Amino acid sequence: MTPFLTLILTVGAVQTSPVAKVISLLDELKGKVAGDLAAEEIMMDEYTKWCDAESNKKADAITSNTRTVGDLEATVTDASARIGELSTEVEELAGKISEAESELAKATEVREEEHKAFADTDAELVETVDSLERAIVVISRGQTSFLQNHGEDFKKLTAGLSKIIEASWVNAKDKAVVQSLLQSTAGEDDEDLSLAPQASAAAFSSSSGGILDTVKDMKSKAESTLSDARTEEMKASHAFEMVKNSLDNELSTMQKRMGQATSEKSGLEADKATAEEELAVTKKTVAADKKYLETLKQSCSMKATQWEQRQKDAAGEMAAIAKAREVLESGVKVFLQVGTKAKATAKAKDDDRRERVLSLLSTLRQKDGSYMLAQVASEAREGPFEKVKGLIDSMIARLEQEAAEEADAKAFCDTEQAKSKTKQAEFTERSDKYAVRIEKASASIESLKEQIKNLQAQMAEMDAAHSEATSMRSKEHEEYLKATADYKASADAVGNAIGVLQEYYSQGSFVQQAPDFASAKGDIAETIMGMLEVAESDFTTLLAEAEADEKAAQTAYDKLTEQNTLTKTANTEEVKGKEAEVKSTETALLNYKEDYASTGKELDAVLKYLDKLKPQCETKVMTYAERVAKREQEIAGLKEALEILSA
Repeated sequence: MTPFLTLILTVGAVQTSPVAKVISLLDELKGKVAGDLAAEEIMMDEYTKWCDAESNKKADAITSNTRTVGDLEATVTDASARIGELSTEVEELAGKISEAESELAKATEVREEEHKAFADTDAELVETVDSLERAIVVISRGQTSFLQNHGEDFKKLTAGLSKIIEASWVNAKDKAVVQSLLQSTAGEDDEDLSLAPQASAAAFSSSSGGILDTVKDMKSKAESTLSDARTEEMKASHAFEMVKNSLDNELSTMQKRMGQATSEKSGLEADKATAEEELAVTKKTVAADKKYLETLKQSCSMKATQWEQRQKDAAGEMAAIAKAREVLESGVKVFLQVGTKAKATAKAKDDDRRERVLSLLSTLRQKDGSYMLAQVASEAREGPFEKVKGLIDSMIARLEQEAAEEADAKAFCDTEQAKSKTKQAEFTERSDKYAVRIEKASASIESLKEQIKNLQAQMAEMDAAHSEATSMRSKEHEEYLKATADYKASADAVGNAIGVLQEYYSQGSFVQQAPDFASAKGDIAETIMGMLEVAESDFTTLLAEAEADEKAAQTAYDKLTEQNTLTKTANTEEVKGKEAEVKSTETALLNYKEDYASTGKELDAVLKYLDKLKPQCETKVMTYAERVAKREQEIAGLKEALEILSA
């Protein structure tokens, strides 16, 4: 016989049964297990919420950064392609510029050679026309004049005619006529001519008419050749200027475009380097977030598995406790009905317990009024205790089952509503965050566009002001050239006048012509000379002042041009930077709008789910706490009745 049964058999006179005490301890143990499980469930719910929130947060970060990686890769690809295009364009422009410069240098060299040849031809033809003009004059004077000038002038004339007949434009006939003149006088010297003037006159007279016509014709041809040469020079110079202007314009356009392409290439290279650096950082961030998310999911999944096992273990433990309680009760029923006292004493005690149970059941019935309590109370009046205890056990089991089911429903509602409200708060916060980002991005874009507009307006104003300054500088320079020319001409004229007067007065001619007024006119001469010297000094001073003003104005204009160029370059770069920032912000704004729309859909889904939970989770008559309290009171009363019957 076990010690526990021996104890039961030896305490028949004791009013409080040890079985009830053990059952009470088992109930407390079961309650502790259930309490620990409930506390752990709360902690697990919080951990699950944290896992969900952290997973969503990292997933959103990965999605956003992955989108950013795509954008940055596209930026790098576009920049690389554009840099390649610009590099090719710069190389082509460099080749074209080199070709144009070489072509211009060759054209300039040819033009210089042509001009040099023209200058030689022009000088030669001018001298030829002059020689023929003198020959016509000499021949037109007649024989006496011709013979009288048969000295140095005649020698120069014959030397000039000798050169002229070698020109390409002199025909054979004219060349023969001039050669006959030169040959007719070649054997004569000055002494023979002076001794026999009549012979020379006769020889000249016989051919002077034909020679004069020939020389005049040659002069006309020389002048025509000179005119043609000058016309050809003018045409060649004009054609060269046209080619030079065309090449200069082409070079200027290509150099300007080359500068723009180089500047754009440098900006794109800087943007590409920045994007590549940001891309590397973003890829590392995405990789770290993915690794963290994978570890988080594994940890959360492991914890969920552990929680499932913990629930199974707790359920098994409570089932074992319940089984022990059932075994304990069923194993000692026979001994509870056996005692060392007389049957009368046992019956009296049974009646007393029956009255106490009926009183307790009556109280519970007044509060609840259920049919089951009425049935138990009816059976407790006359029925055997075992049957009454069976009914009470059945009713307790039913109430505990209802409590468990309602607790499960309550836990489900609380869990789902808590999760949904957490998601509602999370999506609302995220939606508000995206709305704020959209607003900020829109405002930033508008601000950047306004700044770009202002910078462009400043550059336009700067260009207009510089154009006006250039126009004014051109007018000032023209006025300077005119004024300095006038000052120089005036100073030269005054200087020449002073020289003439000084030469005149130094010879004393004025005094010899007018001796009566020498003293007075000498004073006037000094006054005139003084005024002219002052005027010359004034013109010289004005010229120096004009040159100084021109230099200062040109320096100020150059400084303004340099400053405007630097400012415009800086503004252009700033505009490019802000335009790139506008593009980047517009891309981010598009992403924010997509995220905002996606979050709005998720928020709507959560709200719909909360509305769906309301019918089954909202209490209409009695709150959950009130129902639990009432049910626990019923269970406690029934357990007390059961304890009374089992004593």
